[in-house]
Formats: sequence, structure tokens, C-alpha cells
Amino acid sequence: MQNPLFPEDEKSAAPAATRHDARGVEPAVPAPGLQALREALPEALRLGTSSWSYPGWVGTVWARDYPETRLSKQGLRAYARHPLLRTVSLDRAFYRSLDASQYAAYAAQVPEDFRFVVKAPGLVADALVRDESGRGLQANRSYLDPDLAVRAFAEPALEGLRHRLGALVFQLSPVPDEMLRDLPALLRRLGAMLRALPALRPTAPDAVVAVEVRNPQWLTPAFAATLREAGATYCLGLHAKMPPIEDQLPTLRALWPGPLVCRWNLHRKHGAYGYEDAKRLYGDFDRLVDPDPETRAALARVIAGTTGAGHPAYVTLGNKAEGSAPLSAVALAQAVAALQAPRA
Repeated sequence: MQNPLFPEDEKSAAPAATRHDARGVEPAVPAPGLQALREALPEALRLGTSSWSYPGWVGTVWARDYPETRLSKQGLRAYARHPLLRTVSLDRAFYRSLDASQYAAYAAQVPEDFRFVVKAPGLVADALVRDESGRGLQANRSYLDPDLAVRAFAEPALEGLRHRLGALVFQLSPVPDEMLRDLPALLRRLGAMLRALPALRPTAPDAVVAVEVRNPQWLTPAFAATLREAGATYCLGLHAKMPPIEDQLPTLRALWPGPLVCRWNLHRKHGAYGYEDAKRLYGDFDRLVDPDPETRAALARVIAGTTGAGHPAYVTLGNKAEGSAPLSAVALAQAVAALQAPRA
């Protein structure tokens, strides 16, 4: 069978190109000042993106244009050479559980100080079984199942990534109203699952467990208490389904002192179901179409406070937050660095 990455006619007609492709994906030459910006940031801060397979990042992450399939399979090593990108969110783990060997293969491609943010599989984190369009079909009997969370998520991630594990994130998809009406029952299930997870720090000293939600009704003192009792933290979910960052901070403050995990996924202007609109508007994800300096400034202050107190901060950004995840990372890094500068 013909390999789709190396078509037979391409190999025969252009052997020089084949030799070039054999080297894999080449990283972009860092923009002037990027390394100095990296050195101005707190060591405990790790910025990154959601995945790494976007061809439009030419010049910022990739040296030249590569097909998405090539980037998905071979782009991580080049991605990890970007001065600012010291983490990445393994969002694909939400759609299908990964085994320890798959995690280990990712870990082998990145530097020692790189850390992964890993999403729990939807089999555990989604209250509904959904069809391919995302429509809920029926209740998920495995929702928040402790044994499954350990076997299908925490143990293989820890075994495969080892010290490169940064955060295990349970992104709890929108919960039906009838379940939310009995929030105490949900919190009992959540707490039982979190307490069943293995200890991470003997193997991954920087690792944390975080819970992200997509229903504002979760954000109660009882929710914060459930996380605190289980040794977990709240993942700031910057998404139009949730309140602005300022309205989520009380939950994080209730868990202080502690680490920060944040996933900035979608600009609020697009609304709760605006992913496709944002995708059409932002095209190749090669520029900041909708800069959001207010959210960026607020997040920078949280990062500075967290790392200044000696705790790790894992922040991943999606293309649909402002138009280009790598450029959002640069802009956020500049905002954080400005807060680190000594005052005259």
C-alpha cells in the first residue's frame, strides 16, 4: 500500500525532497527576542497550545508548510523546540483512551523539562454517550467511575509520561439539568473518583490533578471543598459556556495556595457553541484576529501570583481563543514578563 506521506511519484520525481522529508518536521527559526522573553518568565510557568497539528503555524512554529497528517505524526519534536512552548494539551486522549506505550512515545520526543497536560477520556468525563455530531444519546454509566479513571487514564498516563506528566485534567462536559439539580450527589461521585487516583508526585513531582467544568452551577463552595479534600485543583476554563475569568477566580481562591491549570479555548464573542464560527473566521490560525487584552491581563496576574508563591502554572491556549494559539502564547508571555519586571 502506498504511504500517503511519501507518494511513489513524489519519491521518484524528487529524490532531494524525499531526503528533506526524511528529517521530519523542521522548527521555525525563533523570532528575535523570543529567547529573551522566555528567560524573563517564571521557571514554574509552562505555556502551550491545544495539540500541534496546524499547518498555518508556518514561521512561528514550523519552518515551512507541512500537511496536517505529517504534523500530527511528526510535529511534536519541532513544536517542543519553540522557546515558549513548554507544555501541550493532549486533547486526543478525550476521544480515545491512550495506553502507556503511546504516552511514552510522546514523552520520548520532548526535552526533560517539557510537561504534558492530558485530558481524561470522555468515557469517564462525559455524563452522556454521544453520537459523532456530539448529540447526547443516553446516560453514560461509566461517568466518574473511579476504577475506569485509574485504569484507562491515570495509570497509563503516569507510566508512560513519568516525570513529564504535568496535569491530569478531567474536563467535565455539559451535564444535563436533571443531574445538576442533585449537585451533592454529583460531588460525592466526583470526590470518590478523585480520591481513587494514584499518587502522582513520587513519579511526576510537578504533576497535579485538575477539574474543568462546562456548567457554571458547579462553581460552589461545596465544589471547591470536594477538590480540596481530594488534593485536586480547579482548572480555569476560559470558554463561552463559562463565566469570565474574574467570576471563576473565587473558586480558585478557595483552593489557595496551590497550582494553576488553565485552558483558554474559545473567545467569548462566539458564544457557547461558536467553535465552527471561530474556525471559519480565523482561517489558517496565523494571526491574532480577535485580541482579548482584558482576559490576557487578568490571566497574567493569576500566573504571576501563582508562580510567585512557588507553585506551578500550566496554561494552554487554543487557536479559537484569539485566532492563533502560538501568537496568543507570545502575547500572554509578554504580559506576564511585564509583571515580573522590577519597578523603578
